[in-house]
Amino acid sequence: MKIGLSPQRRDDALEVLKAGDTLTINGAAFDFSALPDGASIPAAEIPCDWIAGPVERIAGELHLTLILPHGPSPSQAVAFPSPLTDPPDGVIALPADLAPSIPDPAEEEPANVDS
Repeated sequence: MKIGLSPQRRDDALEVLKAGDTLTINGAAFDFSALPDGASIPAAEIPCDWIAGPVERIAGELHLTLILPHGPSPSQAVAFPSPLTDPPDGVIALPADLAPSIPDPAEEEPANVDS
């Protein structure tokens, strides 16, 4: 399986699990095992907003592109991700940036208003 990633500024999250030729995308399962070699399914025929192009089987291998959500200032690894080739079954490790930490106002130093 080869999964291309198309970065897009979004606030929602993406979780993808792989089991053979089945991808579970944010809880919805999509089984592509019946797709024959040389065939293609247009993205418009797949009820999933995360699939950004056709799903094809080329030389026995599934090829597809998923939207990769990111925040307002993505790292280079997220803005320009490499395709994922032959990911193992299980949760697919997608490139992601750590969420920015929001300082706790109680831990901030009080402003000096007397000077």
